[in-house]
Amino acid sequence: MRLLIDMDSVIVDLMSVWFDKYNADYNDHLSVDALLSWNTELYVKPECGEKIYEYLDETGLFRALQPLPHAIDVLQRLKANHDIVIVSSSRTHAFSDKEFWVEQHLPFIGKTNLIFSHRKELICGDLLFDDAPHNLKAFSGTGRLAVAMDYPYNRDVKVPRVSDWLEFEKFVNELKGSGR
Repeated sequence: MRLLIDMDSVIVDLMSVWFDKYNADYNDHLSVDALLSWNTELYVKPECGEKIYEYLDETGLFRALQPLPHAIDVLQRLKANHDIVIVSSSRTHAFSDKEFWVEQHLPFIGKTNLIFSHRKELICGDLLFDDAPHNLKAFSGTGRLAVAMDYPYNRDVKVPRVSDWLEFEKFVNELKGSGR
């Protein structure tokens, strides 16, 4: 089975670093639990608004992100039985930062299995593990299996969801056991 795996907020903890920068600059207390929709600009102070996305353009931001708990170990175990492709979208120069991150933290997958796309439903794969509502909807709309990393902003999408990497590993192993 070919597993398509998103990076931001699935493999790596983007939200903590992103929101820490915003909170420090705007004296706020934004957290991922507050986001009930994908549109982050709706949850920041008015004087910030759409500028919240400019943090994502900072050189080196994506290089410094930490993996979510168990992400690397589970990916290594899944790699033994599945074709794993990292799929990510990106703003500006973050492409090279993400490639560097994959080379450093996921050498067993490698940059040759890294695809950048804003339309993940166009990529050939059996299962997409993502957090973005639009990606989950579009991929499942093709008749393939999308699995959500559970966050408040994607709970309206009707796909299977997991709360962490160990739960995702169990889900994939059960799929394999069912012959799917």
